[in-house]
Amino acid sequence: MSTNPVSTGPLLEIENLEVGFRAGKDLLTAVDGASLTIYPGQTIAIVGESGSGKSTLAHAVIGLLPGNGQITGGAIKFEGTDISHANRSQIMALRGSSIGLVPQDPMSNLNPLWRVGTQIKEALVANGVATGSAADKRVVELLEEAGLPDAERRARQYPHEFSGGMRQRALIAMGLAARPKLLIADEPTSALDVTVQKQILDHLDTLTESLGVAVMLITHDLGLAAERADHLVVMYRGKIVESGPAREILQRPEHPYTKRLVAKAPSLTSQRLSSVAAARAEVREQAVQTAAEIAAEVAHSATVLGEGVDDILVVDNLTKVFTLRGARPWQKVDFAAVEDVSFRLRRGTTMAIVGESGSGKSTVARMVLDLLPPTAGRIEFDGHDLRDLKTKAERLKLRRQMQPVFQNPYASLDPLYSIYQSIEEPLRTHDVGTKKEREAKVRDLLDKVSLPTTVMGRYPGELSGGQRQRVAIARALALDPEVVICDEAVSALDVLVQAQILELLNDLQAELGLSYLFITHDLAVVRQIADDVLVMQDGKVVEAASVSQVFDNPSQDYTRRLLDAIPGASIQLGL
Repeated sequence: MSTNPVSTGPLLEIENLEVGFRAGKDLLTAVDGASLTIYPGQTIAIVGESGSGKSTLAHAVIGLLPGNGQITGGAIKFEGTDISHANRSQIMALRGSSIGLVPQDPMSNLNPLWRVGTQIKEALVANGVATGSAADKRVVELLEEAGLPDAERRARQYPHEFSGGMRQRALIAMGLAARPKLLIADEPTSALDVTVQKQILDHLDTLTESLGVAVMLITHDLGLAAERADHLVVMYRGKIVESGPAREILQRPEHPYTKRLVAKAPSLTSQRLSSVAAARAEVREQAVQTAAEIAAEVAHSATVLGEGVDDILVVDNLTKVFTLRGARPWQKVDFAAVEDVSFRLRRGTTMAIVGESGSGKSTVARMVLDLLPPTAGRIEFDGHDLRDLKTKAERLKLRRQMQPVFQNPYASLDPLYSIYQSIEEPLRTHDVGTKKEREAKVRDLLDKVSLPTTVMGRYPGELSGGQRQRVAIARALALDPEVVICDEAVSALDVLVQAQILELLNDLQAELGLSYLFITHDLAVVRQIADDVLVMQDGKVVEAASVSQVFDNPSQDYTRRLLDAIPGASIQLGL
């Protein structure tokens, strides 16, 4: 039963909206002539890559443009009243009570010094919904509505005591606290695992439907948009290039940009990247031939995936136990983050380790990289047991042969190092070549990752996320490693940039014969990059098979839940 009165007229009308940002004497256009309409109870999704103007459009509606941003043209009408040039008090009166917001990052949008319940109570008091003990009671009810068990206890906790999914539920409770007529959800689940994402969005759908709330969903994920929205708006370089029923646009896209988005979205395609399939097959064939040549010298045991063929990496019964503080300061509790994990990585292929946050997949990666000592088990790299590495020189040699690419391209590069210094650093650390030879190597690496040499003198802050990740890949390749470990290497990137990086990784594997250990929570990405899959849950391996087996015939309920959580995976496209 809706608590908002149903109106037949538009709730929000955006007419030829123009938004610009001051940069010195220049005015840079971020939104250019955008028009859209939202009716009560309707869900629309605005999709596009970073810089397309979708978040700027949403922030203009709720009056949250930064100081150098301004509306330079057009109108924003909420329930028939133009609010595009409303004063601060008018906008404050609309926020929360009429227009709610669920911001993007649950990890940074809650005050770490305030209890969660206090922050929700603040929203209730600010919007005149309730005060005092009535507000405290309402906080508990809102957290229960948002799907948090034991809500009364949760209200007294701090954000750091919540998981990412729990924080996002708290933000949803806050956004809906005053029962707004319009909820703006700006990438509300981009930082969450696919299963948690599905739970959050299912619950948001239930809440908004029961309350009669209209939703403006900002996302770069076309699969998510198709599943959750009635209407789809595609933005590109500040303009709306396509608008209409969500399924219709995805099945029959007309604009070239929309076609690119549909073609490249991992959640909407189940096909491997075809541009390098033949080349990668040739690499695998060469690996088999190499294995046959050395078979007399090296015997390989059967693996969880079948008989090994020149296994570059062998992991047997790997376990990692952490000692945590118990309920009292003097109590200690053992926690098994990884328990009895075994697998083989075949030379020239990609193995994906998938699972939700807390499944132990990144802990496995850190142990393989010798960044974390295992409690038990064996890691063998190219026939050498890591336990036999005693000296610093031996460990340094291992570093050359296994290199990481980390998740966040904004944090994995030193902001004070130029691009040249970032890529050259491992060469200098390992005393490789002369200064002139190192410069030539950096130029070659930039060419391999399709970046111009003109970026050498620039700094990470001057590059986009996709360019930074290309630099991180170039740095990982500087020492000519045999294995590259990618820990959520594309999860922080927009869909088109993500597709470019996946294609680059495939191309480099085909060209250089690299072996990848690919850590991810996104099975849609796995199908594009991997040959074999290891599914982890609660520190244990629950399924190990080829990609085709996992997708076509998963043996475990947990794997099926991960597959079912892929947004838009079942949508039939017209391409």
